[in-house]
Amino acid sequence: MTKIVGKVALLWRGDREARATATPANNRYHQLFQELTARGIHAEPAVYSEEAEDEVRAQLLGVDGALVWVNPQDGGRNRHRLDAMLRDVASQGVWVSAHPDVILKMGTKEVLHRTRHLGWGTDTHLYRSPEELEAEFPRRLRSDGPRVLKRNRGNGGQGTWKVELLPEQNGMVRVLEARKGSLPEEVPFADFLERCDAYFAEDGCVVDQPFQPRLSDGMIRCYMSADKVVGFGHQFIKALIPPPPEGPDSPAAQPGPRIMRPASAPQFQRLRTLMETDWTPGLMRTLGLMREKLPIIWDADFLYGPHGPDGEDTYVLCEINVSSVFAIPDQAPAEIARLAEERLRSSARPA
Repeated sequence: MTKIVGKVALLWRGDREARATATPANNRYHQLFQELTARGIHAEPAVYSEEAEDEVRAQLLGVDGALVWVNPQDGGRNRHRLDAMLRDVASQGVWVSAHPDVILKMGTKEVLHRTRHLGWGTDTHLYRSPEELEAEFPRRLRSDGPRVLKRNRGNGGQGTWKVELLPEQNGMVRVLEARKGSLPEEVPFADFLERCDAYFAEDGCVVDQPFQPRLSDGMIRCYMSADKVVGFGHQFIKALIPPPPEGPDSPAAQPGPRIMRPASAPQFQRLRTLMETDWTPGLMRTLGLMREKLPIIWDADFLYGPHGPDGEDTYVLCEINVSSVFAIPDQAPAEIARLAEERLRSSARPA
């Protein structure tokens, strides 16, 4: 009989029925359950809802670790209560990946500003108040052209806007949200800025970056397990690209499939080297994170920047995802399980 290394709960959002019927085999994480079991780790589902919060807390206190997949915004619900619970169980010796405090460092748009000095950075600005945004953002639009404004916490394109001035219409801007199904709008600049006030109340800040002209070349998602690349995904995205005349729901307006590649994919070896030897270590130094605090699974989304002097591709970081990284490359579950075993053995709870 295989000796049990430890117990791990996989946590995702669902209602009470989903919690009652969840098994290691009937959900999208089934391959990860299999890989954890193969390493002698007892893995169990922990379907979370605010209504079942006390049950889930008790369940997590009975395991050694928790792997969490819950988006910042989902169906009108946020993570505030969940994060408080996760901090509580972590304080009692359960390791949590990703820990809410690590998410606040890595998984918000503020990280784009804090790490702008790294090779993945660009001309990125941060605004702490509506007054700062109103005072500084118009000047940057006038001098730099279209820019992308991003709320600090969000997913699915919520609160990410391409903004460009309409010089022939004084005081007007054209805006397009990255959320699926969005249409360009021409609105008074003051009205758009007022629309952004809620982002400061909910998230504390917004950031802006230059719009990347090579957006149509696609986005590269670099999947990481702690400090090692475990795969890539390339996708021709449609976010922030105006839909065709047929409308945002037409086939031509839909993003292409994300093509998954292993970490060894030849076309991404330069990016892999940069991530493992330069940018991730730089991220850790900047944010004050040790390797054992890095999420077991996270990803960095890159757009293509300008071609380099020798024609090589450059990469601009547009987002880090930590809260709920899925789908993942086929090779990733085995690496997640390996790292989970490593952390279980290094952080065994006292009997």
